[in-house]
Amino acid sequence: MRILFNNKKLAKTLNSQKEIRKKYGRMSDKIMLRLRQIKAAQNMEELRFAPGKYHELHGDRKGQIACSLTGANRLIFVPVNDPLPVDKDGKLIWSEITEIVILEIEDYH
Repeated sequence: MRILFNNKKLAKTLNSQKEIRKKYGRMSDKIMLRLRQIKAAQNMEELRFAPGKYHELHGDRKGQIACSLTGANRLIFVPVNDPLPVDKDGKLIWSEITEIVILEIEDYH
């Protein structure tokens, strides 16, 4: 799957093992694992039940997807397929998501 980034600073950090370790410390190994999982998948459906608890968010974050890192920290991203693959109920069609933009790493709880 293709991964894009919300901004240049985030791209610089998440594209460098050294920068990830510098900024995120203990969480860096889990971030790198999740990035490898996403890159290796053909689409989001392959990750739905993979380790990392990939899940759709709700409320103000509707349309976003998150996966677990450490504790309450999450890697948060959105699909960028055009048009956005949704079913008649407005839920994302995971099997059609092949490109994402990583928004942030955060504890949104």
